[in-house]
Amino acid sequence: MAVHWSALIIGSLVSASISPAFAAATDAVRDLAGRVGPIVGQASACPGIAQGRVQTIVDKFREAIRQSSNNDGERDQLTRTFNGYIAEGRSRTGSSQGNCAAAEQQLAELERSLSQPAAAGPTSRAEATTGAVTSGPVRGVTDREIRFGMVLPFSGIRKETGRQMRQGIEIAFARANEAGGINGRTLRLVAADDGYDPNRTLGAMSQLYDKEQVFGFIGNVGTANSEVAIPYALERRALYFAPNTGAAVVRRDPPDRYVFNYRASYAEETAAIVRYLVKMKRIPPKQIAVFTQQDAFGDDGFAGVAKAYRQLNIADPVTRFSYPRATMDVEEAVNQIKAHKPGLKAIIMVATDRAAAKLIEKTRDAVPGLIYANVSAVGSTSLATELKLLGPRFTNGVIVTQGVPAVSGYSSLVLDYKNALAKFAPGEAPDYTSLEGYIAATILVQALKQTNPLDTERLVDTLESMRSLDLGLGTPLAFGRAEHQASHKIWGTALDENGTYQAIELE
Repeated sequence: MAVHWSALIIGSLVSASISPAFAAATDAVRDLAGRVGPIVGQASACPGIAQGRVQTIVDKFREAIRQSSNNDGERDQLTRTFNGYIAEGRSRTGSSQGNCAAAEQQLAELERSLSQPAAAGPTSRAEATTGAVTSGPVRGVTDREIRFGMVLPFSGIRKETGRQMRQGIEIAFARANEAGGINGRTLRLVAADDGYDPNRTLGAMSQLYDKEQVFGFIGNVGTANSEVAIPYALERRALYFAPNTGAAVVRRDPPDRYVFNYRASYAEETAAIVRYLVKMKRIPPKQIAVFTQQDAFGDDGFAGVAKAYRQLNIADPVTRFSYPRATMDVEEAVNQIKAHKPGLKAIIMVATDRAAAKLIEKTRDAVPGLIYANVSAVGSTSLATELKLLGPRFTNGVIVTQGVPAVSGYSSLVLDYKNALAKFAPGEAPDYTSLEGYIAATILVQALKQTNPLDTERLVDTLESMRSLDLGLGTPLAFGRAEHQASHKIWGTALDENGTYQAIELE
C-alpha cells in the first residue's frame, strides 16, 4: 500500500480559498489518520524497527494536525483519532515476524512518500508541515565537518572544570580526525561561555544553535545550567550528550530521548560514600554530615545521601550544612561543624573545589581526624592544587569518588588517553575531568561512525542500540531505549601527603 498522504493534503488545498482550504485539509488529515495511524502502530510494536523512524512520522503528522486545525477542540479530536488508530495498529501486530516484516515495508513506503519532492505549483501550508518537500542539509553537518557545541564557564569558580572537560573532548576529536574523521568529515567543537551562571546559559545555547549551527551539544558544565539547557535542546530535538553533572535532571525515568550520560550519578556516588563510611569505616550515621552548595547540585547530592540512608535502614536524619552557590563563603558551615554534638567524624562534600578546600582548611585542626569525602564534581586536580598550597596535613586522606578510573593507572583506555593528551595537548597533566570528557567523546565517535547517513534521529537510534561497548575501562558500557547512562561504576581515590591521588577500595 503506497501512502501518498502529503499529495492528498495538497490536492485538498488546490484552487481553494483560505477558509475552505482549512476545512479540506482537516478532512484530508482525518482520512489519512486512518491510513497512517495503523502503520505507525504496527511499526512501534516491532523491536527490530528503530523507534526514531516511527517518531519522525508521528511528529510530522501531529504537526500537520496542528497546522490544519481551526481551533483547539478540532485539534484535540484529530489527535485522539490518530492516537486511536496507532493503538489499533499496535494491538494487531503481536510478535509475528511476518507482521513485523509487513510493517517494515509499509513504513519504508511511507518514508519514501514523505521524501518525494512536491509537484510543481503553489506550496501550501500543509504541504510544508507534512514534509513533502525534500528536507535540506542536516544542521551542523557539511561535506567536510560535523560541528558540536559546548556551554562552559570560561572564567570564575568553575573555569578549570570547564577547561578540562573541553580539553578531554577536543583531544578525543583530534584523535578521531587524525584517523580519518567520521566518514571523511572532521569533528569540530565550538564552545560558548555562560560563566557558570544559569541566567546566561540560554543565551550561550542559542548562540551555538542559531549562530554556529551546531549539530548537537556535548559536555556542558553545571547542574543548574543543565536545568536551563535541556528544555532548550529538547524543544529543538538536539542531542544533549554527556553533560558534566551527575544530577537527576539529566536522568529522567523514562529518559528524555535526546539526553545521554556517560558517567554515574551523584546519587550513586553518595551511596558509595555512605556505604564506605558506615560499613567499612564503622562510623555511626549520627557522626556523619553533608556539606553542599545551595543549588540543584547540592540538593541532588543531599537527596542521594538521604536515599542511601533509607536503603541501609538508617533511621537517623541526615545533617546538612551548606554555602551560597559559586562562592567560598563557608564560615557558617564551619561554625556548625565545630559546634555539632556528638562530634563529627566524616563530612560528605557536594561542593566545588575552592569551597571544599576552604572548608577543609578551616576545620582540619578544629576537628582532628575528620574524614572528607567528595563527589567527583569537585574537580579533583584543582582540589588537590588548592590543598597542596596549605601543606601535607591538609591533603592526606581526602577522598574523592570518581566516574572514571585512576589517571595514574594502566588500563588500555587510560593509556590511550595519556598518549592522546601528550600528542594533542603537550605539557598538560592527566586530569579526571579531562579523562571524563575524553571517554564521553570517544563513545560519541563510535556512535557517529556507525550512523550513515547522519542525522539526529538515526544517531539516537544508534546510541540506544549500543551494547557491551568495551573501551578498555574495565567495565562494559551500554545504552538502551530505557537506559541513557553508559556507566554505573564508581571508582575511589584518596590524596596522600604529596597531594597525589591513590586508588582505594570503596567496598
